[in-house]
Amino acid sequence: MPMKPVFEKVPKRDWESFHCEIVRGRDYGTRWHFHPEFQITLAIESSGHRVVGDNIAPLTDGDIVLLGANLPHVWHQDENAGKDVHAIIARFDPQTLGADFFKLPELDGIRRLLEKASRGLEVRGKTRGIIAAHMRRIAETEGFARLLELLAILHVLSEAKSDVKPLSSAGYTPKLESADQGRMQRVCDFIHSHLTEDIDRAQLAKLAHLSEGAFSRFFHSRTGKTVPEYVNEVRVGRACRMLAEDALNITDIAMDCGYRNLANFNRRFRQVTSMTPSEYRSKFRGAAGGR
Repeated sequence: MPMKPVFEKVPKRDWESFHCEIVRGRDYGTRWHFHPEFQITLAIESSGHRVVGDNIAPLTDGDIVLLGANLPHVWHQDENAGKDVHAIIARFDPQTLGADFFKLPELDGIRRLLEKASRGLEVRGKTRGIIAAHMRRIAETEGFARLLELLAILHVLSEAKSDVKPLSSAGYTPKLESADQGRMQRVCDFIHSHLTEDIDRAQLAKLAHLSEGAFSRFFHSRTGKTVPEYVNEVRVGRACRMLAEDALNITDIAMDCGYRNLANFNRRFRQVTSMTPSEYRSKFRGAAGGR
């Protein structure tokens, strides 16, 4: 059956600008859901899977993820893990500090970080320990000190580019912040609206008003991928959503995502997700259906 994310109303008390929750128990107490607030989750003790957009990954002790607004997600504790959940979750609305606060030049790095969080960001390496310490202090403090801890987290993450990894596929397109936003937006809009057709570099270069060679360099510098790699990730991202939310059979989903035959779809899907479409559908519904 389809798995549609449900809207969650995040509680916030009168004396706080953002909500912090300490989770202890057998599970996280949520289902597959979304909310307009950004979210930082520190899983101090946990074992199972987390689902962020169309990404499914193991959930282990120390896991930290930053989520953008309205990005569907769920943290699922394995019932056979033999231990309870211990986590700290902070949810915040950047607009709380004022509509123009993150437009200040000193906060340019944080603004870009928040835009990239639309795909979900996993924190790794040494940065994970630094963020974990700040998250623990958020849970222990109040007032101005608590707000400073949140801003410190965002600052550290904005500086730790190699330790921050996007989670959802290119199908969950992040907002673009470059000076070439209009040009890149035209290209991305064309790709997303013509997924079932053959998309060649010449078409996209014409849209961008660039030669094919210049366009290839431009596109790779903005996305870190070649056009075929990006198109395949967008198609697989669309397929992931359909596998999760629609009742169509896998062959029909493959066709709706621009793949001419099932064998090629299975091969491309495995390249991106490391599992077959049927394995993804089964695993996703098992994870997203948990509490």
